[in-house]
Amino acid sequence: MADSSKSIAVLPFVNMSNDVNNEYFSDGITEEIINALTKIEGLKVIARTSSFSFKGKNIDIRTIGEKLSVKTILEGSVRKSQNRVRITAQLIESETGLHYWSENFDRELDDIFQLQDEISLLIADRIRENFGHLNINEHLVLIDTKNVEAYQAYLKARALQLNWNLEDIYKAIKQYKKCIEIDENYSDAYIAIGWCYGILASWGFMDQEEGFSLSEFFLNKGKELNPNSFKLYFAQSTNSFWRDWNYKKGLEFLNKSIEINPGYSDVFEAKAEIFTAIGYWKEAIKYVDKALDLNPLSPNHFYTKGVIYYLNKDYNTALKYLEKAIEIDSEFSLAIQTKLACFIWLNNWKSFVNFIESNDVLKDLKLVLHKLFCSINKKELPNASLNKLLNSNSETKQSSLIDWDFYLAIQEENLETNFQKLEYIINTKPGQFVNFNNDPFLKILRKEPKFKALQDKVFYNDVLPIKNEVKKSKPRQLLLSEDEIAHFKTKIAQTINEDANYLKSDLTLKGLAENIELHPNKLSWLLNTAYHQNFNDYINSFRINHFKKLVIDPKNSHITILGLAYDSGFNSKSVFNTYFKKVEGITPSQWVKNQSL
Repeated sequence: MADSSKSIAVLPFVNMSNDVNNEYFSDGITEEIINALTKIEGLKVIARTSSFSFKGKNIDIRTIGEKLSVKTILEGSVRKSQNRVRITAQLIESETGLHYWSENFDRELDDIFQLQDEISLLIADRIRENFGHLNINEHLVLIDTKNVEAYQAYLKARALQLNWNLEDIYKAIKQYKKCIEIDENYSDAYIAIGWCYGILASWGFMDQEEGFSLSEFFLNKGKELNPNSFKLYFAQSTNSFWRDWNYKKGLEFLNKSIEINPGYSDVFEAKAEIFTAIGYWKEAIKYVDKALDLNPLSPNHFYTKGVIYYLNKDYNTALKYLEKAIEIDSEFSLAIQTKLACFIWLNNWKSFVNFIESNDVLKDLKLVLHKLFCSINKKELPNASLNKLLNSNSETKQSSLIDWDFYLAIQEENLETNFQKLEYIINTKPGQFVNFNNDPFLKILRKEPKFKALQDKVFYNDVLPIKNEVKKSKPRQLLLSEDEIAHFKTKIAQTINEDANYLKSDLTLKGLAENIELHPNKLSWLLNTAYHQNFNDYINSFRINHFKKLVIDPKNSHITILGLAYDSGFNSKSVFNTYFKKVEGITPSQWVKNQSL
C-alpha cells in the first residue's frame, strides 16, 4: 500500500474550448495523466470513476481531499482550437489549499503526446520533492500511436465505452474500428474492441461463439502490436475468468497487469471477483478493499463487496455496501436486484414491497419476485394481490441480468428439470452464474449428490490458484553503496553550503541531481535514506536558517519579512509561512518579535 502522504487525485480538466463537443478531449487528457501516474509504484492515484464524480461540481478542494483521502489534488483546463492546444494545470495540497506548482502549456496539437508525458513527469517530480522518495521512469505516457486523428477517435470511443450501457458499448466498438482505419497499428484500439466483445458475450448480450471469436481475434492483433500492455493482460483475464471460468489463468493475467501498472484499481476488483467465485473470502475482501482505497466512490467496487457478504449469507452487512453502490448510482440494476434478494432472505416483507414499488428497474419483475418471496418464506400471496400483479405484468417483458425465473423454478419444479438447466449453465458458463457455488437461491440443488459432480466439473486443480500462497516481499533495494553514499553526501554538502544553491528559488531535485552528477531517483532515495527528509524539507531547512541570519541583522531592518524570505530562496509567501510554522511552531512575525525581547 502506498504511503498516504504520497497520494493524488486528478480532477477532470475543464473544457475551455468554444466547442462543447471537445469534452471527450479534455476528459481523455485527464485519464491519460491518471493512467501515467498509476505506473509509479508507491504513489496512490485515485481512479477515474472517483475523480470524475466531482466533474462540474463547485466543491472545496479540502472537502474533495477528505472524501478521497489524498494529500494532493491536480486540477486544470484544456482549450483546443484548430491545431493548437492550451493546458493549464496546478497542484494543490488538499488540507491547506497551498499551491505547490502551476504552469501553462501552449503547444501544437501534434505535440499532445509529448505534452501529456511532460505534465505527468512534472507532477510526479513535485510530489516526490514534497512528500518523499519515488522511482520515476524517464517517460510515463506511452501512447502507441503518433496519429493525432486516430488518438482523438480513440478518446471518443473511450468516452462511449465508459458510459457503461449496452447501446454505447456497440457505438464504442464502431468508433474504435475508426481508429484502426486511421492507424492500423493502434494496439490499444484492438485491445479495447476485444474487451468489449468479451464482456458482451460473457453476459449474453450477443451470441457467445461469435462474441468470443471476435474478442480473441482483436486481442491477438493487439498482442502482436504490444505484447506488454497492462490493458491487454486485463482483457485477457476478463476472457479467462468470465468466459472459461479459469480462475488460475485469470489471476496470472491480472498479476502481469499489476506488474506494469500497480495502481490500476479495476485489476484489484477483478481479483476480488475471481476469489469470490471460488469462495476465497479473505482474499476477496483484501482485494476489493484495495480497489476501494484507489477508487472510493466506485459503485462497482461497493457492489462487489456487497456480493461477497451476500454470498456469505451476511445479508445485513451486504445491504450496507449495496446501498452505498445505489447511493452513487441510483440506476445500478445489479445492485438494486441484489439488495432485493437480501430482503427475500431476511424475510422482510415490508422492505421488499416498498423497495419494489419505489424502483422502476423492478417494475417488469413484480410477479416473479413476489412469487419467489412467498415460496421461499412459506407465505401465501392473497388472490387480490396476485390478480393485481398479473394485470400489471400483462404488457411487460422481463428484462434482467439475474435469472429470477430459474430461481423460482427451483422452488416449484422437480429437481431433475432444474439440474438439467444447471448443467446447461455450467456448460455455457454465462457471467450471471459465475458465483453459482455459493448462490443462496441454489441451496436446494446444493443439497443433492449431483451437485458435487457439477462442482468437480468446474473446480479442479488446473484452474484453481493455490490458496494462501505466500508471496515473497521484495528485498529493500539499495540504490547506492556505502562508499557512494558517503561520496555524494560530501558533494551535496559542498553544493549546498559552499555554492549556496538553496538561494536559487527555482532549484529542483533534478537540478541538484545534475549538479552533483547523480540520477534524480538515486538522489531522492539518498535524501530520504541518509537525511530522512524529502527534497523540499531538506532545501527549505537551509533557507530558514539563512532567513534567520538575515532578519536579526540590523542592516536588514528596512527590508520586510517577506522580502527577506525571497532573498533566502523562497518564491511563495504561503510556502514560506507554512514551512516556517511547521519547523518553529510559530509564525515568522512572532519569531522575529521574540528575538527583540
